[in-house]
Amino acid sequence: MMKCAGIDIGSRSIKLVVVKNGEIEGFRQTDSGFDPLTNANAILNGVKYDRIMATGYGRHLFEVEYDAPTVTEIKAYAVGAKKLFSQVHTILDIGGQDTKAIAINDAGRILKFEMNDRCAAGTGKFLELMAKALGYTIEDFGAAALNAEKDIQISSMCTVFAESEVTSLLAKGEDRQDIALGLHHSVIRRAAGMLKRVMISNPIVFAGGVAKNSCMADLLKKSLGSEILIPKNPQIVGALGAALLACTS
Repeated sequence: MMKCAGIDIGSRSIKLVVVKNGEIEGFRQTDSGFDPLTNANAILNGVKYDRIMATGYGRHLFEVEYDAPTVTEIKAYAVGAKKLFSQVHTILDIGGQDTKAIAINDAGRILKFEMNDRCAAGTGKFLELMAKALGYTIEDFGAAALNAEKDIQISSMCTVFAESEVTSLLAKGEDRQDIALGLHHSVIRRAAGMLKRVMISNPIVFAGGVAKNSCMADLLKKSLGSEILIPKNPQIVGALGAALLACTS
């Protein structure tokens, strides 16, 4: 009975998944911090596995340290999402520092993908900074947006300019909740555009830490008119895919 591990070393967090006989046995998560390799070593402490595969921004550091194979985030997410939802053909992942839209066929083969990793626009980091600018915790940000009475158009997706725009709106007396909704809408418009370019097919799996934001999921469904499937632990989809691939490599 082979036991395999997948580690997703992202810009914001590190996720570890262990699978046995193709099923999740357990998972762990920690912050990437300023020294992701040391934190990756820590998260692996006491974990037993026969094979391991790495994905994410820090996969090449891990490859050198552990002499382990690696896989791109795109492939890892495709495999992980397909395992969780066999009927899926479209995947959206919004993580800390990038956004990925992926189209796959019945066999899970990648047909097309788009990835925004050049700036924080439309990512978890963007939402985190905007929440702080409005005085919310990231956990409360989505709920605040859902309570808004109107949607305020946010013209800039650049984090620096958007923060300046938020400050200006607050100075004009606009409600924080309404601004929060406008910011969520701006992220959804960007994500929806990426999904449309890779060919949307229902249902859509929404993965990554941002999928925990209830407002994001609600707006995505309304914007696209699509069924949205969110894994129980949306942040570990990439690590799951890497673990499954480790067992077949």
